[in-house]
Amino acid sequence: MPKTSARLLSLLSLLQARRDWPGALLAERLDISPRTVRRDVDRLRELGYPIAAVKGPDGGYRLEAGSELPPLLFDDEQAVALTIALQIAITSGAGIEEAAARALTTVRQVMPSRLRSRVDSLRVTAVERPQPGPQVESGVIVALSAAVHAREVLRFDYAGVDGPPRRAEPHHLVTWGGRWYLVAWDLDRADWRTFRADRITPRVPTGPRFTPRELPGGDVATFVAARFRGSVDSTDWPCRGEVVLHLPASAVSAFVTEGVVEELGPDRCRLVLGSWSWSGLAAAIGRFDADFEVVGPPELQDAFARLARRYAASVE
Repeated sequence: MPKTSARLLSLLSLLQARRDWPGALLAERLDISPRTVRRDVDRLRELGYPIAAVKGPDGGYRLEAGSELPPLLFDDEQAVALTIALQIAITSGAGIEEAAARALTTVRQVMPSRLRSRVDSLRVTAVERPQPGPQVESGVIVALSAAVHAREVLRFDYAGVDGPPRRAEPHHLVTWGGRWYLVAWDLDRADWRTFRADRITPRVPTGPRFTPRELPGGDVATFVAARFRGSVDSTDWPCRGEVVLHLPASAVSAFVTEGVVEELGPDRCRLVLGSWSWSGLAAAIGRFDADFEVVGPPELQDAFARLARRYAASVE
């Protein structure tokens, strides 16, 4: 690589690393004169990089955002992170799959062979759900994100619900189980809601700005997990029970992600598990296909009795 080109790449890398650079410090880091720094900055400007001069005792430079996207420079770790993120984005359900695939091809083509080999060895396969969630238009994702960032009341139509447009204070845009959701305070119902993004049609303009409310649970991850567990006032499952399974703990723990498994012997273990309903909890325990004793509570015993009657009636 010619010396000037290498120096320009080094200068660009430094400008991307921090907001402001004094001219003297750039000259010192690149081991060139301040005059050469000025010339190299002019060359980068000609290539489309919006570099502004910073006023002050020492003077300096700042890489700013421009109207067009100039060529970008990534170090090795950034290139690997970008490639992995693009592979995951291909199955994100955000309506950007084709663009992400094209971007991935573009990035990979310009990588040096040593880096391309490294990325290929770390290739990520994003496995889609058996029944992928509905696609969300990228424009909807952008509009919802903009309203969240600006803290502006969102007006929108919600598919499947008749009546006037909904009004809500948007707080977070999240993904859960392959779908996109908007977490918001519903102004008409005075309560927190999770809206499926694929059913939202934003209306313009947005409403006035608002002061964010505190989410139940303290953070969005805790709140969303609680809502999808069927709980409103607690972050725990609304139904939790205990049984003794006639199976080794090692055979049960591999299939329990949010429960407690305690070994009681070579072929017995205690299982504490939660679910959104008592019937759902009973069915989850029944999937182990083993004998068991119900420790409690009585609601779980009643749920097993109801399921037993239903199963028996289905084969009569």
